[in-house]
Amino acid sequence: MRANDMKLGLYLSHAGYHEGAWLDPSVPVNGGTDFAHYAEAAALAEAAAFHFVFLADHLAVINDQAAVARISRDYASEPIGVMAALSAKTRNIGLVATASTTYCQPYHLARIFASLDHLSGGRAAWNIVTSASDSEAQNFGEEELLAHDARYARAREFVEVVKGLWDSWEDDALIRNKQTGLYVDIRKLHPLRHQGSNFSVKGPLNIARPPQGHPVLVQAGASDAGITFAAEVGEVVFTAEPSLENGKRYYANLKAKARALGRDEDQVLVMPGIVPVVGKTKQEATEKLEKLRSYVHVEVSMAQAQLWLGPVLDLRSVNLDSFVPESLPQTNFIQSRQKLLLDLAARRKLTWRQLIRLVSDSAGHLMVVGTPTEIANTMVEVFDNRAADGFNVLPPTVPSGLNDFIELVIPELRRRGKFRSSHFSGRTLRENLGLKRPVNRVLEGSEITR
Repeated sequence: MRANDMKLGLYLSHAGYHEGAWLDPSVPVNGGTDFAHYAEAAALAEAAAFHFVFLADHLAVINDQAAVARISRDYASEPIGVMAALSAKTRNIGLVATASTTYCQPYHLARIFASLDHLSGGRAAWNIVTSASDSEAQNFGEEELLAHDARYARAREFVEVVKGLWDSWEDDALIRNKQTGLYVDIRKLHPLRHQGSNFSVKGPLNIARPPQGHPVLVQAGASDAGITFAAEVGEVVFTAEPSLENGKRYYANLKAKARALGRDEDQVLVMPGIVPVVGKTKQEATEKLEKLRSYVHVEVSMAQAQLWLGPVLDLRSVNLDSFVPESLPQTNFIQSRQKLLLDLAARRKLTWRQLIRLVSDSAGHLMVVGTPTEIANTMVEVFDNRAADGFNVLPPTVPSGLNDFIELVIPELRRRGKFRSSHFSGRTLRENLGLKRPVNRVLEGSEITR
């Protein structure tokens, strides 16, 4: 049964989610590589009972050369290393790190995330991405990215291999008996011996099964292929959707697909992003946003819109005061975000100039500029209308915008009974999210032959 209180994750874009964040005086200028900054943000989120902290990633500098000199978000520490360090600085909060199925190998990631799960006592989660830019491909010996559907086909097999490697040892296989001298019960060892279209992996993994069985699997599918993949493997699904009605349709569609695959829909949590610009008054919130907008150079805002829409047109050649067309040639970047932005522009009748500013503000996520009551109202409306099981909170600045949300919005959510009090109910991330620990697939539904 669906819980009556929402799940909250902190999406930590090191300076903050707004494109002008790094220029704000309240933000550390080197936040992307300053571990103290990451640790402070994680500590704030943990004290406020957020369920997890989330770090995104790309395997390249993905913005165009015209804007690269002024953009901060391309330069940040590798997320799994940051999460490993944060595991020693935190006790309860989940640790979600991004890693690509296109430019990594399954054995590497299975081992790394199993290690993070052991280091953290069962708090690891893997945000599964397929990579999205030719810039990433060119760092791995290729001229251009695999086609969209081919990336998802590889990702599907990749995840199956990783899960199989996590299950290559039974939970009690490592007996470590000093009296008998036996460290491992090899009867409980099950090499994977996978032979597939993309991978050949013998196994077993050279680390014990993770404390959670499998680290939590996070996915962000919104294209047709992405939704299907999310319904198959996602346990937390990160979406971008500013429209309540579209959010309700996405939520119902994803849950229905999960049910059709034999999954319990309550084991697939939909958590859209929200960018909260908080002020004690509406005017104060608006002034905060305008201040951030004043920091953004035109080349930066143009480059960000170009990135999300894809290299299917040159924004520098369009009339910025003309209306955005209803369709463009499909990008091989994040197709669902291109569609979302075009649909949003059509509904709101946006000019190119207005759409470019919107991308700079929120990249298409739900953005609420207002008082704590107004922001809480929106979150509760989305939650109660079954468009979300919770939210990934994208503060416009960190730590100041995060502090605003914690100090002003969270008390309002708690007053309404929509967010838990300042404690963690379980030991692992799965327990805190209400997700079941997966049974070892080697044992599930059959008797093992020794």
